[in-house]
Amino acid sequence: MDYQLNTRLNGNIAMTSRFHESKPLQRDKTLYKFLWVQGGTLTVEVDHIPMKLEKDEIITLTPLHHLDIKEVEGEYLAFVFNSNFYCIYGHDDEVSCNGFLFYGSSRVMRLKLSEEQSSNLRDIVRIFRQESAVNDNLREEMLRIVLKRFIITCTRIARTRFGVGRENEQTFDVIRRFYVLVDSNFREKKQVRDYADMLCRSPKTLSNLFAACGLPSPLRVIHERTEAEAKRLLLYTRKSAKEIGSILGFEDVAAFSRFFKKMTGGSVSDYRKQAQREELPTVTE
Repeated sequence: MDYQLNTRLNGNIAMTSRFHESKPLQRDKTLYKFLWVQGGTLTVEVDHIPMKLEKDEIITLTPLHHLDIKEVEGEYLAFVFNSNFYCIYGHDDEVSCNGFLFYGSSRVMRLKLSEEQSSNLRDIVRIFRQESAVNDNLREEMLRIVLKRFIITCTRIARTRFGVGRENEQTFDVIRRFYVLVDSNFREKKQVRDYADMLCRSPKTLSNLFAACGLPSPLRVIHERTEAEAKRLLLYTRKSAKEIGSILGFEDVAAFSRFFKKMTGGSVSDYRKQAQREELPTVTE
C-alpha cells in the first residue's frame, strides 16, 4: 500500500500498486477506481468481461463494477476513493465526470494516454505522495484537491478522445446528464421520452445528438444499462429470474426473459450456468 487515509466521516482514499493483494480494498464496495497501467500489462475482468490493459491505459470504474485482477505482468497504480471523501454527484459542477468517466454500464471508459498526458498524471501522483507525507490538519483537504485535479485531468483526456470542445460542450453536457439520469432511473423508466421530458428535449433531438457524436442510440443506452444490472444480479446474487425481473421493473419473468435473450442472444438460465462453469467467486445475497 503506497498510502491510505480514512477520515472521521468514513471518507476513504487510497493509492496503491498492490490493489490485487489488499483484501480490505477489494471488499470495499463503495470505491470509485482509476486503474492505470504504468508498465507491462494487466489482465482484469470487469463484470466478468476479460480485458488486457497495456502501458499507459487507464480504466475508470464505479462501485457497481465487479473488478477481478487476474494477472499482473508489469506495474500499475490504483487510485481509489469513496463518496464520503469526494462526492462526484455533489461536485459535478467542479469535475463534470459523472455519467462520463463514471457510469454503471459494463461498457467502461478506457483511455490511452499520450506521453504528455502520462507525464501530467505522474506529476499529480508525485504531488499526492508529497502531501500524504505531511501529517497536519490540512492534509485531508490537500489530498482532496489533488484527487480533484486527477479527475479533471482524466476528464479532459476523455473529452479529447471524444472530440468535445467549446463548440459542442452544451451537446456533451446534455448527453452526460442523460447517462446520469439513466443510471438513477433505468429500473422504472425504460422509454427515451421519459428522459427527454426530464431534459426538456424531444426524443428525436436526443437521438440526433447521440448520432452526431457517434454514440449508441439513447434507447440502446437504456437497454445496455439494464442488461449490465441484470448480469450483475445473475452473477453475484442467488436471486431468481423472477426476482431480478421484478427488481428491474419488468411486468413478469417472461418479459424479462425476452429482453435478456434479445440483448445477449441466450437465455437467463444458460447465462447463469455458463458463469458457474467458469468458477466465479461465491455469490452472496
